[in-house]
Amino acid sequence: MLLGAAGHEVVSCVGGGDELIESLGDGTEADVAILDIRMPPEPEGGLVTAERLRAAHPQMGLLLLSHYAETHYLMRILDIGTDRIGYRLKEKIASVDVLGDTLERIHAGEIVIEPVLAKRLVERPRGREEKALSELSEREEEVLKLMAEGRSNPGIAGQLYISPKAVEKHVASILSKLGIPPDDTGHHRRVLAVLTYLRARWVET
Repeated sequence: MLLGAAGHEVVSCVGGGDELIESLGDGTEADVAILDIRMPPEPEGGLVTAERLRAAHPQMGLLLLSHYAETHYLMRILDIGTDRIGYRLKEKIASVDVLGDTLERIHAGEIVIEPVLAKRLVERPRGREEKALSELSEREEEVLKLMAEGRSNPGIAGQLYISPKAVEKHVASILSKLGIPPDDTGHHRRVLAVLTYLRARWVET
């Protein structure tokens, strides 16, 4: 109902990962697959299915849903990919606007991370990362949190009510202070750099 209300067409609806893979093998095309992390046939079947889909359909977007914001789920998802992918809490996307925004951003090539998890990662620095993050200004910390959610520069500007130019300056300063090296490809540099940084420093305990 939410998908229909948001203007999306549901091309397949199945109960498990194997059925989803099979349905896509008969020529059915989809822009984004929505998966429950704990869907059949395995305890974390959604993650396994997402891995299979990314290998077989690399251009397809993936939205993984869960009742819980778990760091180890995020680490698995980042191993699957850092573009056209999302991890959201079920309770947070139970509205047409939020679901529509999430799907549109994934389809556009972004990564979308549940804000509460992104905030938790940014606000729990350790060791040398704590020192690096302590050098950020309050505004830069706000920008970093939104970057960790996968927000684009215009998206960050809209959230903080500042100009895109100001966001660019903050992003450049953040990357410099965190010691993130330049990415020659320029492919989602701000997102990939920060997510790589977070992935390198966070291990579920």
